[in-house]
Amino acid sequence: MEYNEKFMREALRQAKKAAAIGETPIGAVIVRNGEIISRSYNKRETKKNSLSHAEITAIDKACRKLGGWRLWGCELYVTLEPCCMCAGAIIQSRIDRVYFGATDNKAGCAGSVIDLFSAGFCHKVEVFGGYMQEESKALLQQFFRELRQKKKAEKQSCIQ
Repeated sequence: MEYNEKFMREALRQAKKAAAIGETPIGAVIVRNGEIISRSYNKRETKKNSLSHAEITAIDKACRKLGGWRLWGCELYVTLEPCCMCAGAIIQSRIDRVYFGATDNKAGCAGSVIDLFSAGFCHKVEVFGGYMQEESKALLQQFFRELRQKKKAEKQSCIQ
């Protein structure tokens, strides 16, 4: 199977849903045989749960839909390079391929900080980065710019 832009576009749509509710705009889509099995976005703030990353939630939904923990034959499209928790879940769930958008120089575990996918685990995941990177990166930058502006305005109103 090869990269499919329509699935990354759906991951970006999911990321925009996250941004609309004040969550970090990260979206994920799991695909099998050209069909979307699950989709999700970050919900850490909403659910007050550090496990509510887009990838983890999408994996959980896919496992429930497919009736098992092994997601063989599945691909994950995600707007940001997976962190260590998500990389571990991807490996453990036996996803075949990951396509991600923007790199994450602070927490990325597909090569930016560390590459968990190249470690000697029993399951090998093919990982490809940089897909729709500019769109993914711009969405994150806009979100954090607006968040900083909001915090600055709140701080100013407290001073006055």
